[in-house]
Amino acid sequence: MNFLEIQFELRGKTLPSDHGYSIYSAVKKTVLDEKSLPPEVLLCSVPGVPAQDGMIYLNRSSRLRVRCPAEQVQHWYRLLQNTVLDVRGHLIRLVQPRLCLPQPSEILKARLVTFKLDTINHQELPFYFLESCNKALEKLEIKAQAFIDSNLDGDLARRALQIKGKHIVGFGVVIEGLNEQDSLKLQCCGMGGRKHFGCGWFYPTRGMPDAS
Repeated sequence: MNFLEIQFELRGKTLPSDHGYSIYSAVKKTVLDEKSLPPEVLLCSVPGVPAQDGMIYLNRSSRLRVRCPAEQVQHWYRLLQNTVLDVRGHLIRLVQPRLCLPQPSEILKARLVTFKLDTINHQELPFYFLESCNKALEKLEIKAQAFIDSNLDGDLARRALQIKGKHIVGFGVVIEGLNEQDSLKLQCCGMGGRKHFGCGWFYPTRGMPDAS
């Protein structure tokens, strides 16, 4: 299956820094009559400039990105174009959409990947998390190595997503040693859960800012 990426420029000023679930909810309410997105459609969180009070400022590189099968691209392009989303009181308009192909890269990164893990032992969480990453790669028949990323301070890139008041914990992930076919497959299929909320979205390390 061939995939395309739609990138919408945004007209607006700010968003909550933790907005993955909120954008999905706004899309459902505004254009889907509260129906769910198909599982093969992926949404990415919006990058921006961190601000105080749990917000980000939007800038020229801030875009809402949607990946979908090529045969669905006209539907989502027309449905979302010029739509105004109310993201927890922050209004953004989706404008000037453009299409691109996912670009293969030997190294891909995801800002946040989450899994439903049986263990809640925080000391052993990285072990079980990486084990789940490897199982996900095996399921996709991808041969590559998964790493938990680090943040700017050198600590593990442990991050959380808030869904209806509940914090879902995950990590930033780096996948290395990908061939061209597997790199595209991982970008199109994603990894882990909550992929409608911006989780499991992989991009070439040079391909997308990570300011949010």
